[in-house]
Amino acid sequence: MTVADPGSLERLAEKARQVRVETLKMTYAAGSGHPGGSFSMAEALVTLYHKVLDVAPDRLDDPDRDVFILSKGHCAPGLYAVLGDLGYFPRDEFPRLRRLGGLLQGHADRKVPGIEMSTGSLGMGLGYGNGVALTKRLDGRRGRVWVLMGDGELQEGNVWESAMTSAHRRLDNLVLLIDHNRIQIDGFVEDVKGIEPVADKMRAFGFHVVAVDGHDIPALLSTFEAAKRVEGKPVCILLATVKGKGVSFMEDNAGFHGRSLKPDEMAQAMAELGADWSVTA
Repeated sequence: MTVADPGSLERLAEKARQVRVETLKMTYAAGSGHPGGSFSMAEALVTLYHKVLDVAPDRLDDPDRDVFILSKGHCAPGLYAVLGDLGYFPRDEFPRLRRLGGLLQGHADRKVPGIEMSTGSLGMGLGYGNGVALTKRLDGRRGRVWVLMGDGELQEGNVWESAMTSAHRRLDNLVLLIDHNRIQIDGFVEDVKGIEPVADKMRAFGFHVVAVDGHDIPALLSTFEAAKRVEGKPVCILLATVKGKGVSFMEDNAGFHGRSLKPDEMAQAMAELGADWSVTA
């Protein structure tokens, strides 16, 4: 595909819409979950899984596969929506999110096909990604490691220890994506504990840093492909995103970081997303 291929771009945009719809349905059925951060990463996820990552449901043990790590594991519903759609597990697991006997846990869990690391304890994904990237190098294996973190995670000290390791080991087969939606569970990140200037800090730690609109699919495609060509240092991509993107009352609203929608909210949200839904659905 080329970035100028409008049919494929429209398909990716539709997939991102579907991620939001399925995320809302899953978390509504569960009565809990994290829709806001699932929404902010929707375009990045569908772009990666449909056009960038070299991985497939029938190659889960391929040592040369790309590895994607969702460090902000509480946003698992968004990733589940992508994986289920691609056939990593049956879609009938969606309504069983967070339910006893269901496959899909509230946070990313390795028992789910396609999940590479059990996450939820924030700040750990980059360190794990370093290990995978270094192992690939030592074993002479192909494949790249993509780690997606939330910007609130940057308040964790072990992130910066891991960042030093990424650069020290010159892990140019590792890409760190930061979902820079500016909001965490307690409010705006800068009010809880300031992290700026993120780009300057990551450059100082030895990363090649790029910023991109995290909802602009053509720009994401170009940025992800360019990241593969960087040599000698790890890459950090700052995704400028909006928490709750796609539903008016959820956007830039910390209240929807970690709760499901109420029936009236659900009706409005699904209408805005162009999806059929009723309270009995």
